Amino acid sequence: MNKSFPFKQKKFSGWSTLAGAMLAYGCICGDVTYAYGVFLPSMNEAFGWPRSALSGPYTLFLITGGLLGFLITGGLLGPLVGWTIARFGARKNVIFGNVFAVLGLLGMAQVREIWQVYLFFGVMGGLGLAFSEFLTMTTVINHWFIRKRSLALGLLFASGGVGGFLLPPLIILFISGLGWRWAWVCLSLVHLLLAVVLAGILIRDTPESEGQVPDGMTTNNSFENLRSSGQGFIYSTSADWTVHDSMRTPALWLLLILFSAVLFVHNMMTTHQVAYLRDLHYSPMVSATALGLMLGTSILGRLISGILGMRFDGRGLAAVFLGCMALGIVSLLNAGTIFFVYLYSILTGIGFGGMIVLLPNVMGAYFGRKHFSRIVGWTTPVVTLVSAVSPILAGFFYDRTGNYTIPFAAAAVLLFVSIVLAFLARPPGVPGAAK
Repeated sequence: MNKSFPFKQKKFSGWSTLAGAMLAYGCICGDVTYAYGVFLPSMNEAFGWPRSALSGPYTLFLITGGLLGFLITGGLLGPLVGWTIARFGARKNVIFGNVFAVLGLLGMAQVREIWQVYLFFGVMGGLGLAFSEFLTMTTVINHWFIRKRSLALGLLFASGGVGGFLLPPLIILFISGLGWRWAWVCLSLVHLLLAVVLAGILIRDTPESEGQVPDGMTTNNSFENLRSSGQGFIYSTSADWTVHDSMRTPALWLLLILFSAVLFVHNMMTTHQVAYLRDLHYSPMVSATALGLMLGTSILGRLISGILGMRFDGRGLAAVFLGCMALGIVSLLNAGTIFFVYLYSILTGIGFGGMIVLLPNVMGAYFGRKHFSRIVGWTTPVVTLVSAVSPILAGFFYDRTGNYTIPFAAAAVLLFVSIVLAFLARPPGVPGAAK
């Protein structure tokens, strides 16, 4: 007789886990990723180091944290991070990675030589990014939510935008009141309290470890019924795919191409759009505001994607968000008036924010919970290496032609092609049956 296995009746821990993940993710974005540029002018004035020299540690930070394939600590950390999550749990990864980040921030308060900036921010900050950001956080959400996964992911990624919005002004207050060295110390204490202590208290690895099931279901049978129901129009696999089986499906590689295309275009635009607008004789304020508006509206895109992802098919939503990005770049290529500049920022921001939430949501829906961290970990090097090339390519074509027409037009074409690929990324069949 098939009996329902009762789980412990206790308050669902998924929402408190989400709150902890939002704290950690918002801090790694605000305290680390977006903080360096705020300190750069003060450190440049203090040491007289060239801006190019001070830009190097941030590049190393990105390489160590996400683009990692260029070095032994490179995109190859994706599989390593995936393995540590599967072996030790995401909560320990969050604590471990953010302790590295705290130590790196403290080290920045003591720098005297440029190589120390590379060590403390580039390497230690990058390790914090690698072990406690995208892969770890999406794994936590994928464990705790199925029916509400897209909403949880939307809130998670929105917290990164909020952190990037709130922390830089706070850093400016620290610098103006205490000096840049003590500002690094204050930032490390903020990060220790929020991203290590509070997040470590709130985050739990899996529902099963707490005697619960995803989405707060009360019985094992209700959970299995949810997995197999198809949730109306929203597909969700009833199986847990292995890395080997998932890599044999066209769906995984199509999703990989989509993710690579989105980050390829985003990295290009965030690196070169201000320079492009200055070439069109827009003021520094307008050029910078356009970038800020794009990042700000990406928060809206993340929330929209999270809400709509619970009701509509991911492929259709992907087509809409990719179309927004593509039309935004077309608008930028025709930015004869400021209207088209801001139209670009709004469309591209919403499209990018939507895709950043949508893609890990679809990955979880297609390939399940158990091996999610390993599957995404093995695909990370491909995505990050491809996306790392775009700023260099855009700069190359600019140096050869004196404008950005070729790289920006190519980015728009790539996004329009990606719309077609999104519809082809159908859910995979039975694990082990892919050929």
